[in-house]
Amino acid sequence: MDDQQSTSDQSQPTVATVPVGTLAQPRRVITTRIDWRKTFSAFRHRNYRLFFYGQLVSLIGTWMQTVAQNWLVYQLTGSALALGFINFVGAIPITLLTLPAGVVADHRSKRHILIATQTASMLLAFVLAALVYFRAVQMWHIAVLSLLLGITNAFDIPARQSLVVDMVGKDDLMNAIALNSSMFNGARVFGPALAGVLVAYIGTAGCFFLNGLSFFAVIVAYMVMRLPAASPANEIRSIWHATWEALRYVAGHRSIRAVLTLIGVTSLFGWSYSVLMPIFARDILRVGAKGYGYLLAANGVGALLGALTLASLGNHPHRRRLIFGGLFGFCATLVVFALSRNAWLSAAAMAGVGWFMIIFFATANTSVQLHTPDELRGRVMGIYALAFLGLNPFGSMLAGSIAHATSASMAILMGVAVCVAAAIIVARLVPPEQSRPSQQPHEGTGAS
Repeated sequence: MDDQQSTSDQSQPTVATVPVGTLAQPRRVITTRIDWRKTFSAFRHRNYRLFFYGQLVSLIGTWMQTVAQNWLVYQLTGSALALGFINFVGAIPITLLTLPAGVVADHRSKRHILIATQTASMLLAFVLAALVYFRAVQMWHIAVLSLLLGITNAFDIPARQSLVVDMVGKDDLMNAIALNSSMFNGARVFGPALAGVLVAYIGTAGCFFLNGLSFFAVIVAYMVMRLPAASPANEIRSIWHATWEALRYVAGHRSIRAVLTLIGVTSLFGWSYSVLMPIFARDILRVGAKGYGYLLAANGVGALLGALTLASLGNHPHRRRLIFGGLFGFCATLVVFALSRNAWLSAAAMAGVGWFMIIFFATANTSVQLHTPDELRGRVMGIYALAFLGLNPFGSMLAGSIAHATSASMAILMGVAVCVAAAIIVARLVPPEQSRPSQQPHEGTGAS
């Protein structure tokens, strides 16, 4: 949210700061012009190249497993309720555990945490592959493995999010986060398509086994990175005390508080459109399963292009403008999708939703990280993960309930209305201010 950005320079430890809660304009030149030469600037860092390629392979495998697991659950039960239950079981640990997981990320080696979580995810994939291959799999097996994978992801997310700045520094942080989004959405387009082919040829067990193999790429990448020397790990005296310290910091930093509020509201009321898309495909647009796939692909392609666009804006874009522009654009294209009864227009709207969604979320992620001190980054990114992902299960249930009581279109429109109202309120309460004279940073001010 805040347009101010600092640099980390060991020879120049003091930087210009502003008091808590201001949205100051930086002294640097800020721009929203696209320069494709800057698209891959984060790749000049060896650690980030290793991370990107290893994570890309792993993410393709993860999307393959997601599609294959849904197919397996439906084969075993023929129940949409069972599908929803398995996805809920896999998501709820993120809601419950990301805050303590953020504490662990701040007090332990992030590299060691990530190697442990990726190894655990690999073993869970191999166990599921073996159960299916030997025809011993039952629904309770899938539920337990989904729960364990959700717990693993809860500890993985804060450590992975907070490691990015260690790989690229603050100057290339926005570019790296945008490229991460492009990687995620590229895998989201390619992984399910690959899974659809492989399920037919090698079965779901083969997909789970290939996903297990894919984790080797990212595990090796983490092992060979040359990261800055970490401070000696401190014992966690009290998880609750450490979590309360991060919550107090966020509550006292007006800009971070505003960004996380927007993320939470959008995740709860806006992003839940995804759970309603099968209703639009089958009952409203009448395009069937194939059309549903096209809508998902359009959404993924739009998100991929949005990430590449954001990566091309350079290191110091106008973040406030991108956050609000992305959120209002996201809401506007969702309205078009909710009201459309034409399949082509709906696909175009889904591409727009994906584009604006990435502009908003990736810029918000960057803004939060740039205004968080290193010693709190893991915990604050745990709070970010709670707002970003932890509210999804409840948003999906809420959207489904409203759609059942009214209609799918009305559920989306009501969610959009809440998001727009929240954006207007935050924009009025946290206005931009002119930069102020340079001053020494003080502990607890929240200025970056």
